[in-house]
Order: sequence, then C-alpha cells, then structure tokens
Amino acid sequence: MDARASRDAVLPWQQRVYLTLLLVQLTSSQVGASCRILRCNSDFVAATLDRGGAGAGGAGGAGEAGNAGFCSALRSYAMCTRRMARACRGDLAYHSAVQGIEDLLIQRRCPRVGPTAQPRPVPQGTLSGDTCLYESSFLSREGREPDYLHCGVFGDPHIRTFNHDFQTCAVSGAWPLIDNEYLYVQATSSAAKAGSHSTALTKITVIFKNMRQCTDQQLYQAELDNVPAAFADGTVSSGERQGRHSLTVRTQNPGRHAEIRAAHIGTVLVVHQSGRSLSLSVRSPRTIVDAFGPEQDLQLCVWGCPASQRLNLLHPPSPHPSSSTVAGAHGHCAALLPIRDVYYQACVFDLISGGDLNSSLAAVSALQDARNMLPDLDMVHLLPGTAERHRAGPDLLLTLFCMSAVLRV
Repeated sequence: MDARASRDAVLPWQQRVYLTLLLVQLTSSQVGASCRILRCNSDFVAATLDRGGAGAGGAGGAGEAGNAGFCSALRSYAMCTRRMARACRGDLAYHSAVQGIEDLLIQRRCPRVGPTAQPRPVPQGTLSGDTCLYESSFLSREGREPDYLHCGVFGDPHIRTFNHDFQTCAVSGAWPLIDNEYLYVQATSSAAKAGSHSTALTKITVIFKNMRQCTDQQLYQAELDNVPAAFADGTVSSGERQGRHSLTVRTQNPGRHAEIRAAHIGTVLVVHQSGRSLSLSVRSPRTIVDAFGPEQDLQLCVWGCPASQRLNLLHPPSPHPSSSTVAGAHGHCAALLPIRDVYYQACVFDLISGGDLNSSLAAVSALQDARNMLPDLDMVHLLPGTAERHRAGPDLLLTLFCMSAVLRV
C-alpha cells in the first residue's frame, strides 16, 4: 500500500470533506457581509450527513447509489457558490471552497451535469400544534420559548442587524431589509434635503407571504407623513382562524406609529416617524429569520449593508462642521441618551450631518425598541468599534461542528 492509499485508509472521504470545510471556515474571519459562503458550506454538510455516510465506497449498488447522492450534493454545492460569485469576489474562503469542490468532483468522478440535492426544508414550526400561533406551537414542540432576534433601522440610516452588528450606510433608493420564505421587508431612503449629505428613510414596504391556512398574502406600506394603522387594503387584521387573527395592526400615535403583529410567524414590526424620517424595528424568531435560500442573498438586517456603502459612525460626512455644531450635538444627545453607546453616536451623527433636532428622537425610539425586543438586556447597549465582533458566534459553532466530524472515528 503506497503512502497515499495509507492516508486514505486512515482518513475516510467523509472526514476529508469535513476537514476541507473546517479549513475553509478557519480562513473565513474576513468574509464580507454579503458573501454567504458559510451557508453553502452548511447546506453541503447537512446534505451529506442526511445520507448517513453513503458514498464511502463499497461494492454493489449501494456504493454506486451513495456516490450518486454525494455527487448530487457536490453539484448543489457548486451551484450555490456560483450564485455567490459576485458577492464573494476576492474572498479567500469562497475561492478555497470553489477549489475544494473542483477537487472532489474529480476524485469522485462526478459528472458535472446531473441532478442536485434537494434543498433543506423550510422550518415548519408554525405548521404543527396550534398551527397559526407560532409561540405556543414552538413551546409545545420544543419545550422552550423560541430564540428571538432583533433588527433596527433608523436615522441616516443606521442598521442594527440580527447578528448585533451596527452599521451606518450611504444607501439610497430601495433596499431589502428582510427576504425569507415568510416575509419581505424593503426600505427606501432619499436625500434628507437639497445640498445635504444626509439621507432619510422615506418609505417602508412589508409583504407577508401566503402561508397555507393561516393567512393570504398581505401588504403594508408606510411613507413619510403617512404611517397608517391598517394594511394597504384598508383592513386592520387578516387570517382569522378560531376567533384569532394571524395579522393585526394597531397604533399608539395615529399617522406616526404602527405596530404589526404576525402571530403565525411570531414576529413583531414597529414603524415610527421621527422628524423627517421613518424607522423600523423587528423582533422575529431565529427559525423564521434563517428560512431563506441562496438566491435571497441581499438582506440588510441579516448581513448589513455592502462594505462599499458603509460610513464611519464616528465621522459624519458633513464638510468641516464648526466646533459649536459638534459640541451642541453632543450636548443635545447626551441629555437624551446618557450612555455613550451606538445609539448616542448615531444621534450625534444625524445632528451633525442633517441639522434637524427632531432626528435625535429616532435614536431614542430605536433604543427603546431594542429594550423591548431583545431577550438579553445586556446586549442592548453596543459600544462603537465593538459592534462588528458579535458575528463570530455562529461561525465558531460551525467550526466546532466540522472539527467534531473530523475527529469522529
């Protein structure tokens, strides 16, 4: 037996795959917000694990069928990376994965054209137990409450992602905030005023997608100076079942506030108008947030804004603001937001770049929503410069998973 055969005997093909993915994972600390190669990796791992180790070789039809299944998973992996090509251009982890796929296709003698693995099924927690009440259904099935995530968008705009990143974006026009199997949310931003460097959210569109017996598709739209406490069709509720409604809208301040509750997906959305800008806060279960495919690769609440569109929160783009302007902004925001966290800095940023004192109320409302929506109050106050460090958590879990697969005998 030569050295290569000896190595293959010690390290079966499944473990070589997971070792490859581990190495990709360890090089992915700089993966861009819009490069979702880790999703491709995890889908491939799930597809191969579902086959219970099939494809490891062996005589007869079982080995051939297993290899065919593995080749299907590889082709799906390759298709996923092709969808990511533009967003992941120049990313080391992405190019490592592409090369690894190429090597495995050759080693396993997989045809490049053929069937692909079925995608992972969308989480169906809302379709068991009390079908159209997500929270009680999840509690009945899992014996615990769901894990809730929070996203907030406000001001110039500033975005707090579901992963606790905090970014200030130079985006204009319409951008998707959330795009999953249940929900689509889009925000539109425009120049706050002629000659100004600041932008403001001027329109928010929410589409609740059709979900079997719970609700038909429903549309909500809010615009500047028109935050309705009703859906686009004029109704305030939708999806009645056994005396309950899957969707409801209510307000505490007509024309300037709306709260939308989607009981069938356990999600709450709150729209405010502060000054001349809209804001949006979202609380949604992790299984709902994660229910999207590779083609839904642009979601500001999930990945943040593209790197080329990010601004430095500590340096507003106003040209040469006077010292009195800067001092006044700091004093005004300190009176409203005594903790010097990202909400305080966002308040200062908006006052310096836009000059509208009413805009400071957006940061106050966003902070209050974060307090109401985050299950862990210790995560409410993010400090400038540290708000991008929280995304390592899920990546570390996948790394440990792959490592355990490598070490499994």
